[in-house]
Amino acid sequence: VQLQASGGGLVQAGGSLRLSCAASGRTFSSYNMGWFRRAPGKEREFVAVVTRSGNIYYASSVKGRFTISRDNANNAVYLQMNILTPEDTAVYYCAASAAAGLGDPSRYDYWGQGTQVTVSS
Repeated sequence: VQLQASGGGLVQAGGSLRLSCAASGRTFSSYNMGWFRRAPGKEREFVAVVTRSGNIYYASSVKGRFTISRDNANNAVYLQMNILTPEDTAVYYCAASAAAGLGDPSRYDYWGQGTQVTVSS
């Protein structure tokens, strides 16, 4: 599976962005699809995941502001980000897990190249 993330950019605090992740391969629907982020000087952290069965989980820091969704027909996963704050500034990565990875990045098999999100105050 090859992943290509896009949609990042510069936005003011309170604004919104929608990230997209396009996946290649015929088995997209069999993967749990997650979004992670890495802020400058920080560890990579879990943001959200939508499982192969459609269950959704969020990090507490984004719950209520971010929405993850997937489109199996088009091999894509999305992250709608609302009410952005400067603390959301990071490189965002989409990732695919064949196992029950959920919030553990070590359980993800494939990673996109990342897309930069910068939120100005």
